[in-house]
Amino acid sequence: MNAPIPYRVGLTGTVAAGKSAVARRLAAFGATIIDSDELAREVVRPGSPAFHQIREVFGEGVIGPDGAVDRAALARGVFADDEARARLERISHAGIRELRARRVAEATAAGARVLVEEIPLLFEVGLAHDYDMIVVVDAPAEARATRARRSRGWDAERFRAVDAAQLSGPEKRRRAHRVLDNAGEPEQLDEAVRELWEAILEAAARGRDPGAAGAEPDHA
Repeated sequence: MNAPIPYRVGLTGTVAAGKSAVARRLAAFGATIIDSDELAREVVRPGSPAFHQIREVFGEGVIGPDGAVDRAALARGVFADDEARARLERISHAGIRELRARRVAEATAAGARVLVEEIPLLFEVGLAHDYDMIVVVDAPAEARATRARRSRGWDAERFRAVDAAQLSGPEKRRRAHRVLDNAGEPEQLDEAVRELWEAILEAAARGRDPGAAGAEPDHA
């Protein structure tokens, strides 16, 4: 007998809004998490087809002392160059899609009840229709810039540029089924995620209906 299909949640949001913090809390409730950043690292592991293509296209300068792709150096090299960024996406996205499909199949076979896929560019790469519910994590730009500086070492110019290269916060919120505003304290996020988890379970019990997207989303 085939394993039941898990309820799939696409978790996205604005830059440095706290998507990973939400994913960790959902994992504690029992969700199975697929992290696109982890998939991206695996796809370019040394010896992989994507690794060899990146080395050929972008040169030895993006290979670190350990022989692996230096993702920070690669990001700096393609960030301000639309053509270079598009070439990198062509190299990596096919592998990421294949690996994500494999992880979904593995989670389904293992009997996962709720599958949460953390994808920063979910809307931008056209994956919105793959999910039963889309959750957007957002916070004011000032708070996000501060987090990016503390956790990633970004200056204000880098944050503004990365933020501007993505779909705007208001547009992401408009397309979401639920929005988590992560502008407050960790305890407030704890409560918001608890309410989100209850909403996920309720939606799954209703037959996968999360409510209408593109209208006024529920705010947790």
